[in-house]
Amino acid sequence: MIFPNARRILVAFLLSMLLFVTACQPQASSRFDQVQETSSQQKSGQAVANATQGSSFNPFFPAASRGYERVYTQEKKGFAEAKLKKDGKDLALMAISDTRSLPTAAAKFKNTTKQIVGYPAVEIGNTQTAVLVADRYQVKVLSRDASFTASDREALLKQFDYQGLAKLQ
Repeated sequence: MIFPNARRILVAFLLSMLLFVTACQPQASSRFDQVQETSSQQKSGQAVANATQGSSFNPFFPAASRGYERVYTQEKKGFAEAKLKKDGKDLALMAISDTRSLPTAAAKFKNTTKQIVGYPAVEIGNTQTAVLVADRYQVKVLSRDASFTASDREALLKQFDYQGLAKLQ
């Protein structure tokens, strides 16, 4: 035998050709390709793009007072959130959101008869109370401790600056 490595070289060449030929073939479309194409063409995030910047909501939260502490925890386009703390304990979570980011959020206020400071309000389960301002901004207080009751949530909701919030439009 003149070329003892010829077999190895031939096998390596054939394997590389096999990989080259199979890699260059067009892939068969999967059942998800049409869905991906459709969703890519949609104007996603359009509602959030039109939403108010979350930092704009901060001045409308109640100020910290009488041993309570307000700690901002999240802020993004269309949403701002703060915790109400006392003695290091989370009592409530306060949030303001632009319902343009989530249009169905305002629907729950349509048939309510309850009002807080002249704005439509709803109880959501046993731990949440929400107010709709100017048919656009949802102000919500969520109890994070059993001692923080529905009447405490309502009292806290009365401290928000709704007139200022309504002018954001």
